[in-house]
Amino acid sequence: MAFNKSLAGYYDDLAHVGIPTDDLKKTIAFWEKLGFKKQGQFDTDDQGHQVVFMKAGHLMLEIWDSDGAVHKTGAINHISLNVEDADNAFKAAKKEGFDVKEDEVQHLDYWKHGIKFFNIVGPNDETIEFCEVVKG
Repeated sequence: MAFNKSLAGYYDDLAHVGIPTDDLKKTIAFWEKLGFKKQGQFDTDDQGHQVVFMKAGHLMLEIWDSDGAVHKTGAINHISLNVEDADNAFKAAKKEGFDVKEDEVQHLDYWKHGIKFFNIVGPNDETIEFCEVVKG
C-alpha cells in the first residue's frame, strides 16, 4: 500500500473500547449479562494480570486488570480504531502533526499473529489507539 493518504484514510471501523478493572471476574460477568461473549484471554505480564476481549455484534471490549479502575465518569481508558496498516498509519499521524504517544509502532502477542498499534492524544487528553490485528 502506498503511503499517500491521511490518517483518516487508514481506519475503517471501531476496533475496541478499553476498560481497566479492579475485578476481572466481576467485570466479565457484568458484560456477559449484557450479552457479550468472551473472544480471547491473554496474560499481560508475569504478575498474573490478564486482558480479556469480549464481543457483542461488532462491538469489542478490551478489559484488563493491571492498571486499576477509575471508579468515576471517564473510566474508559481508550477507544481503538481498526487499521490494516499500522506502520503507514503511524507515519501519516506523525506527518500530520498528531500528538503521538509512542516513538514507534508497538507490538503485543495477542491473537494468532499479534497486534501492532500506536496511540494519539485527542483535544480533551483522551487516548485514541490505532490497532492492526496482524493477519500473518
